[in-house]
Amino acid sequence: MNKYKKLFLSLILDALGYVSFIIPGIGEFSDIVWAPVSAWVMTKMYKGKDGKIAGAVSFIEEAMPGLDVVPTFTLMWVYSYVLKPKKEKVIEV
Repeated sequence: MNKYKKLFLSLILDALGYVSFIIPGIGEFSDIVWAPVSAWVMTKMYKGKDGKIAGAVSFIEEAMPGLDVVPTFTLMWVYSYVLKPKKEKVIEV
């Protein structure tokens, strides 16, 4: 998947996580459903150890009251494509 498509999807998924703020009372129930779904989606978007850690963070962030404001998907995109150091190829002679 193109990194900019992944950014757009991340923004959409973070916005979806904010839906619980819109509907008082029902919002907390939606977090119960959304927390495992967001964790699963995160592990599918970002493979390997980073994806598993991000999935766990996403689950906790969505399950804990008051933490929904954290844009977990977008932060993971920033980490993966902006902050994460690239692996250098070592050429042995």
